[in-house]
Amino acid sequence: MAGILQVYSYNRCSTCRKALAWLSERGIAHDVHDITLNPPSRELLSAAYLFFSERKLLFNTSGQSYRAMGAASVKALTDDEALDALAADGKLIKRPFVVVDSSSFLIGFKPDLWESTLQG
Repeated sequence: MAGILQVYSYNRCSTCRKALAWLSERGIAHDVHDITLNPPSRELLSAAYLFFSERKLLFNTSGQSYRAMGAASVKALTDDEALDALAADGKLIKRPFVVVDSSSFLIGFKPDLWESTLQG
């Protein structure tokens, strides 16, 4: 891991709060960005899509923005349209969204995966 993690989170999200506490407890340097005010750039989202190879993983499928669009509408989007939608509305993005480095990402909070990725 090189540099400081970039963590996109939402302060009203309990999962985000747990993830930030986990990072702090382990002394892992990180910068926090409000995903609703400053969502990840389209370029970062595109790199994350390449990393995960499945765009559905990028979507917060339980969020209000996703439900408002509807699963069928999201599924019908092209990859470019999906990336544009994610970049335009941070609440569509599964959180926390973590940039480990320019080609490695974490989405959601799974302590075992975070442990192996960040401290392994």
